[in-house]
Amino acid sequence: MTITVTEAETILKSGFAPWVRALDIRFDAMAADGHATLSIPITDEIARIGGIVSGQALATLADTSMVFACFAHLGEPLPVATTNLDTQFLRPGTGTRVRCEARVVRAGKSLIFAAADLLAEPDDKLIAQATATFFKP
Repeated sequence: MTITVTEAETILKSGFAPWVRALDIRFDAMAADGHATLSIPITDEIARIGGIVSGQALATLADTSMVFACFAHLGEPLPVATTNLDTQFLRPGTGTRVRCEARVVRAGKSLIFAAADLLAEPDDKLIAQATATFFKP
């Protein structure tokens, strides 16, 4: 079963905290092979001093994108819990949007390993990378 962009939007609205939804996440793609592409606008609300996107917003986008990559891999929104999240901030996030391309790297019976690239639009510059491990109860 493939989760559509419309279904993913519904899952976000009904199952995620208001502060995550406040990032104004857009679903750009969902793929049955365990890939999900989400993006957020760069706004004053998520900027820190100097107009750079805050690390907290980037980490939240990465984690959320990788959760949806897990859902895409599983074919449905089964519960997954982040057990480890590692984010490397490579350069300042500036531009109009941040796009996060997330993918499942490996999935076992109880653990799913995922990775994500965060790129600043419109220049497509890599601003951060993240990896995470998710527990599937």
